[in-house]
Amino acid sequence: MSESGTFQAEPAQILLVEDNPGDVRLTEEAFKQGRIENDLYTVSDGTEALEYLNQRGEYADAPRPDLVLLDLNLPRTDGEEVLAELKDDPELRSIPVIVLTSSRAEEDVVRSYELHANAYLTKPVDPDEFIETVRAFEKFWFSVVRLPPEENR
Repeated sequence: MSESGTFQAEPAQILLVEDNPGDVRLTEEAFKQGRIENDLYTVSDGTEALEYLNQRGEYADAPRPDLVLLDLNLPRTDGEEVLAELKDDPELRSIPVIVLTSSRAEEDVVRSYELHANAYLTKPVDPDEFIETVRAFEKFWFSVVRLPPEENR
């Protein structure tokens, strides 16, 4: 919110770290149907995610995400490692990270929260339920949750 109490018209910058093209499509579809204006950027492995977040290489001009949606099962650098590195970096740790994964394993849930994930969502198998989960998350995260002002992120 701005000082006048109105929401910024700026679209939310969201980084999706997902290697499954079908899940990328479903997430894009869910965000298109949602009411929150957003710019969704997608990378397909953990190494690329870290390059993006640290604005290295081809991502030198990448915008800082307002939120990261992170799959755990990624090629090259896995999601746990990305989460650990992100939350260990004083410049990046304030970016909310939502783990969005197919794993229902209790140890993955526990480990994600130990690494300071902000939330853990299990991907539904049904495509319509998947879209509904992402839309419910989007509505909650961008309508209800209060994020720190941009200068403090």
